[in-house]
Amino acid sequence: MIDLNTATAEELDSVPALKGHGFEIVRTREERGRFTSLRQLDEVPGLSGKTHDLDDQVSVSAG
Repeated sequence: MIDLNTATAEELDSVPALKGHGFEIVRTREERGRFTSLRQLDEVPGLSGKTHDLDDQVSVSAG
């Protein structure tokens, strides 16, 4: 399980649905702060509508 709030770009790229977007996910996290839900991935450039069904691969840590 990969945590959106702690994973590196390389770790995020290892998830097939996120491949090639790891850098943008990390950049978004650094600019906007921690992710609070997986739905926020839709706000990452290039990922809108492409991130459903990730519950078994990606998590969002609290706090």
